[in-house]
Amino acid sequence: MTTSLRIMAAAVLAGCTAPAVLSGQSVLDRTPNISGDWVVRLGVIQFNFQHRFDASPPPARKVTNYPTFVMAAGLPVHTMIGFTYSTNSLLAPGYPNEWEFFARWHPVAQETGAPIDFGAAIAYNNAAKGVDGEVSIARRFGPVRLIGVARALSDPYTTSGSAQVALGAGASFKVLRWLAIQGDYASLTNLPPEQKATWSAGFAIGIPTTPHSLALFASNAVTSTLQGASRGRDQVLYGFEFTVPLTLSRWFGHKPKPAAPAAAPVTGPVANTVINRMAFTQPRIEVAAGTTIMWKNDDQLAHTVTATGKDFDSGMIDPGSSWSHTFNQPGTFTYYCTPHPFMKGTVVVK
Repeated sequence: MTTSLRIMAAAVLAGCTAPAVLSGQSVLDRTPNISGDWVVRLGVIQFNFQHRFDASPPPARKVTNYPTFVMAAGLPVHTMIGFTYSTNSLLAPGYPNEWEFFARWHPVAQETGAPIDFGAAIAYNNAAKGVDGEVSIARRFGPVRLIGVARALSDPYTTSGSAQVALGAGASFKVLRWLAIQGDYASLTNLPPEQKATWSAGFAIGIPTTPHSLALFASNAVTSTLQGASRGRDQVLYGFEFTVPLTLSRWFGHKPKPAAPAAAPVTGPVANTVINRMAFTQPRIEVAAGTTIMWKNDDQLAHTVTATGKDFDSGMIDPGSSWSHTFNQPGTFTYYCTPHPFMKGTVVVK
């Protein structure tokens, strides 16, 4: 392992292991060439289809396609393993194409109270015939999420085992809950004359009432592997990315109940909380007896608030809708979302 990769591995091991609830598979929170080292939750299989293309000048106007497929699975301790496969790349324009086998770790998330998001990845790229690594940090300021990345890459053009370093930054500005404008820039610190720094610009859409998202963008990077996202071309490519998270419990878990009937008017104290980005944003709520808690679903798809002890069950709460329950007896009540059981919360009534 090179010195750069040893340093990166040490940085990963030094990361804080605070609990994290992550929802980074949506393209609204990351840019086309800087992933932020998103991971999916345990029990989720992620499939992303990325497609980029360019056209040659007239009179031929030949369209060249650069499809890339990402398949990954969530594991315990905020980790994920998977692969990226590109049928056309700068490193391997022909067979056997470009394969990147990766493992990611995202132990720190701002949405759980940490000051930043922190993630890391290590990968083997068959076209570069070497090991690559990455660390990233991100922070959200209201509707804006800023991401910084540092990569240590095997040099595919030498046999000496030397490494290259790439640095980059990106931003995603969420104009609406389901619409974001994005851009990024990254470059090798020792850029070969025949290659360019990479960039992208475009927008992302969250598809309402579904867990899917879509990005449309322009870029000069051919693939989204660590190697590909660090090496640009003179030509502008246009492309999209479509995300398909498959939550296994939706097929093998319990079928959620229909929405509960409207509750009676609330007369006592009320505590408001929000469901957003596939999480209960306040996983622990402490209230006095007689308080009504109001859950508002600000997410893109329906959720439930279901007590572990069957004391209450909201049924399906549609996006934009709310549901409330009054807690009259002291105690500790745990709850979860039926179609997404990794979403959990606790109410402590004093």
